[in-house]
Amino acid sequence: MCMQKRILTAPVALMAFSSLLAVAQPAHTPPTPAQMVTNQVARLTKLLDLTPAQQTSATEYFTTEQTTLATVRTAMHTARTAIEADIKSGNKTDIATQATTIGSLTTQEVQAQATADAEFYAVLTQDQQTKYETLGRGGFGGPGGPGPRGTH
Repeated sequence: MCMQKRILTAPVALMAFSSLLAVAQPAHTPPTPAQMVTNQVARLTKLLDLTPAQQTSATEYFTTEQTTLATVRTAMHTARTAIEADIKSGNKTDIATQATTIGSLTTQEVQAQATADAEFYAVLTQDQQTKYETLGRGGFGGPGGPGPRGTH
């Protein structure tokens, strides 16, 4: 009987302890755009041995990119919320309008990322450019690192 009681109470105790750990975990705060730029420039400095002047330029280019992307993300969220409502109401005209808006915002997103990458690439030496090209999405594509980093 004592063994059965232990077998039954062990899982309950484990679940209670797990619940306490989950509640005790602090909420994850995503990095700010400024922190993302700082982290990206630090990473690129380490990988490419950037000069102080290149670091300053990179910070400028990627800050401009993040500023644009923040605006695009907000507008994209608004457009996606609107298109969801339009789908539910069957409003085909507004669906087309929101689809066009989402397409335009996606263009702005890609343009901001590519422009920042082009500006950064232009300040690199030939050797740094060769290294940068091997970084994949972590090089070309900005601070998101490997994989997609879209706003949707």
